[in-house]
Amino acid sequence: MTKIDLKKLQAHRIRTFGLPPAKRLSSPSQALTFVNARGFVYFWPIKGIDLPSLWTAVAGDRPVADKHDDPGHITWGWKDGALDKKMWYYGKILRGKATMISLEVAPYFYALSENYGSPEEDYLIAYHEGRLTQASKQVYETLLDNGALNTLDLRKMAKLSNAKDSEFNKALEQLQRDFKILPVGVAQAGAWKYAHIYEIVTRHFPDLSEQARAIKESQARAKLLELYFDMVGAAQLRDVNKLFGWGNEVVKKAVGKLVENGMLVSAEHPKLDGEWLAVVGVCK
Repeated sequence: MTKIDLKKLQAHRIRTFGLPPAKRLSSPSQALTFVNARGFVYFWPIKGIDLPSLWTAVAGDRPVADKHDDPGHITWGWKDGALDKKMWYYGKILRGKATMISLEVAPYFYALSENYGSPEEDYLIAYHEGRLTQASKQVYETLLDNGALNTLDLRKMAKLSNAKDSEFNKALEQLQRDFKILPVGVAQAGAWKYAHIYEIVTRHFPDLSEQARAIKESQARAKLLELYFDMVGAAQLRDVNKLFGWGNEVVKKAVGKLVENGMLVSAEHPKLDGEWLAVVGVCK
């Protein structure tokens, strides 16, 4: 079986993750180029997940700093300043964590969501089938009826003021992961004078549903997997499922097609057990 070359893998990730000695990102325009080149990245690195992040490309391969004046936190300003500019798609997507997606790739994610082109009806179908919580339904309907709202007003108008913080936050996360709502700005509200403003996805990106309509699920998964493996160079099936959450059988089938097409090869890792999948460029 083909073996992974660790030096080639490291060189590959230095390039795709923007690691030293690669030049660090230093402007919003460079951040946009980085997101567009990768297709999708995390805003912050997530423990246990190998994926490029804006933080790492700006601050280097180190933990996110607790100190608010750390130079790496310039990424906050870039992210917040871009929310209403439609530079990229931003929301809590992959594993419910802050994800930045290029506008070219966003339709492929949307094609895998539980949305079928009718924002006034899709959420009701999901709710009646038990895939949407009561709190999520209330949040979505509030935005549907009232337009964009900051989190404080949204919680109050959705009649969730007395609900647990976790219930409200889970509703926001669930609706973001399913591409039903997304943050579109920041309001000076609350004790911290900082609150995200949320809006219905199809209002903020009115063409997204139509762009996704012609994309089959198999095509969407193939596209996202190609981008993923182009970023990480090599991974195991469990890594893929951990990130995307598609289920073992679906992942195995989707990855299998890429192997058949010669885009990936089965490989052995010189230090770790199990079967790996890799791009040809990182193998001996």
